[in-house]
Amino acid sequence: MTNSPVLSTLGSSTLALITLALSLTVLLSGCGSSPRSNHYLLTADEATIPSGQSPSLGIGPIEIPQYLARNKLVYKQRENQLQVAGQELWAEPLDDGIQRVLAINLAGLLNTQDVRYFPWHPKRSPRFGVKINLLALDANSQQATLTAEWLVYRGADAAPVKRRISALQHPLPLGELKPAEVAPAYSALLYQLSEIIAETITAAETADAET
Repeated sequence: MTNSPVLSTLGSSTLALITLALSLTVLLSGCGSSPRSNHYLLTADEATIPSGQSPSLGIGPIEIPQYLARNKLVYKQRENQLQVAGQELWAEPLDDGIQRVLAINLAGLLNTQDVRYFPWHPKRSPRFGVKINLLALDANSQQATLTAEWLVYRGADAAPVKRRISALQHPLPLGELKPAEVAPAYSALLYQLSEIIAETITAAETADAET
């Protein structure tokens, strides 16, 4: 008995279709996979847990430039050109991270557990409030930089205690900038800023005690 030419043709066509389907499946699965994203978090200084209850502090509001208000890390590539990282992401909104880290840092530096976020209840205003207007936050192959306008004010009536602009730097290892180095460097800059603000609050406390 001889094989039918029609059946042979159908068998070959079916095999070809199966082969094509398997090839497309492999191709599509390869196209569907994307590079793994890395998430980074700002961290506070590893200080001991504060035991005091004063002064009471309020952290906020925190304002950041619109170009930084995104979940991806941003660097200044040239004077007027930015590089937005593809898979390097913040684990939380940047302004939330700054507020959280400043709160922990200042609580440790001033030894107080009485720290709250802006906005707070008008009948429970803190003794001192801290407002931050972040003007620039950047990293390159040499250093990370932070420029911020900050205001320490009295929570009861919003009277200013001290307002300054601080420009801070933190060195980075020489060579190509690695995204994993950025978050620790920014965290170190925020601790420098926290120290400056804590000194201002301590001086205001001392002045209040002498009057």
